[in-house]
Amino acid sequence: QNALAGLTCSLAMIPEAVSFAFVCGVNPLVGVWTTVIMGGVAALFGGRGGVMTGASGACAVVMVSLVMSKGPEYLPAGALLAGLFQICVGLLKGGKFIRLVPYPVSLGFVNGLAIVIAKAQWSHFNDPVTGQLLTGARGATMFGLTAVTAALIKLIPFITNAVPASLLSIVIVTVVAKVLKLPVTTLANMAGAETFKGGLSIIPSLTLPAVPFTLATLAEVLPYSITMAAVGLIESLLTLQLVDGLVDDGTQGSTSSECLGQGLANVASGLTGGMGGCALIGQTLININSGGTSRLAGVLMSFFLGVSIIACAPLLAGVPVATLVGLMFVVSYSTFSWSSLRVIKKIPVTDAVVVVLTSVITVWKDLAVAVVAGTILSALSFAWQQSQRVAVTSYTSDTRYAEALPRGDGELGADSKTYHINGYIFFGSSSNFQRAFDPTNDPRHVVMDFMEARVLDYTGMQAINQVCSRYGSQDKTVIIKHLSAECASMLRALNGKNAPYQAVVEDPSTDPKYDVAASRPTPKK
Repeated sequence: QNALAGLTCSLAMIPEAVSFAFVCGVNPLVGVWTTVIMGGVAALFGGRGGVMTGASGACAVVMVSLVMSKGPEYLPAGALLAGLFQICVGLLKGGKFIRLVPYPVSLGFVNGLAIVIAKAQWSHFNDPVTGQLLTGARGATMFGLTAVTAALIKLIPFITNAVPASLLSIVIVTVVAKVLKLPVTTLANMAGAETFKGGLSIIPSLTLPAVPFTLATLAEVLPYSITMAAVGLIESLLTLQLVDGLVDDGTQGSTSSECLGQGLANVASGLTGGMGGCALIGQTLININSGGTSRLAGVLMSFFLGVSIIACAPLLAGVPVATLVGLMFVVSYSTFSWSSLRVIKKIPVTDAVVVVLTSVITVWKDLAVAVVAGTILSALSFAWQQSQRVAVTSYTSDTRYAEALPRGDGELGADSKTYHINGYIFFGSSSNFQRAFDPTNDPRHVVMDFMEARVLDYTGMQAINQVCSRYGSQDKTVIIKHLSAECASMLRALNGKNAPYQAVVEDPSTDPKYDVAASRPTPKK
């Protein structure tokens, strides 16, 4: 099953690898060889089996500006540097932070990516000389073949699934265009016939990128490489999570290994003149649905694809550009989460805003900035919501903790008040927490009960101190109970001998158990 899945994916990889190279503005074979090299390396060293890696649209749209401004020779340098960044992330165990990306951000990410891919295709409908929209026979052919390709990709699965629909559609449209002698622009017209001569001579050699190794070059490439590394890891780690959910084999993919695998694959791609890439959601789904769940499927995909490009490169020369554009429109359509449009009015407003904002920034700026912005907005929204959910209730005449008070004060009676705190005490809720107390009008003795509360950070502990200090300035005493043991210990360490409260009453049998985010882990003995 893994061998057949690898063969199926190798066929499905060819048209899209060529298309992504086409988007990036480089030789189509660069995309194919990038997929061959990255697919094998990432399969061997990645986070788990089943994930398919190759040249990707997400990385291509990031690097296209570098290619246009500096030339295609800078593309391998960008991929190499991006790979080094990804290796560093893997070594530092940074991949685990993908768990912080909320689902609305993921929706916005894929929707924005779909729009970017579709947007990149419109330039192919313009005359390369005049920049105007194609008209006449060439324009009709371009629009017609694009539409026919897209239609075939959707219709062929109803007839047969023996061959990937995208590959069969491209073959059919290419044959029709050649038989009817339609006025089309082919890959050979764009890249030159020499590119598609085939044979062993087209195998890329291992060499450093042909760019000046200077600080000026680094400054040119660095922004694109950082963005590509971030975009590639985000898409790869999201794909890894998807496979974990689809493959019920009792194992979970390693995010750190996935970062290392993607980094090594991009380094190998850069050293062989490639364009870099990442895990591919579409091809991964094809692989899983075909029964490919082990690393062998990815390795065989790489092997089969390499053999086919050496033997069949001349056939790629006559592929019309229009059919690849049609394929990319279908990829864009399939990538977009149309269900998000149906639920947009049913989810919280803040989540809907995150989906739209992430999509807009993806189109306007880039994928990495969009995901970071969406995640920050989601985090701020969550913090705000939790900050509004702190509830403080109180009652008087509590004599249950009289023993913790100075004996000279006599009986508590009506001279005491207990506050019950409910919610999370942290930087976002500290102001609301402090406003809930009334040191001026409260009786002489106050009890703070934190049974239903959780102190999450240093700001929360400082808020407790400040409230206690306000009572102390009024010559009133405060008893604190039902803090976690760690929180109580940190509060004592924070104040030393000058605590603004009278006592912290500890009861291991009833005190809640939780850690404070600001704490340091206890060393293992």
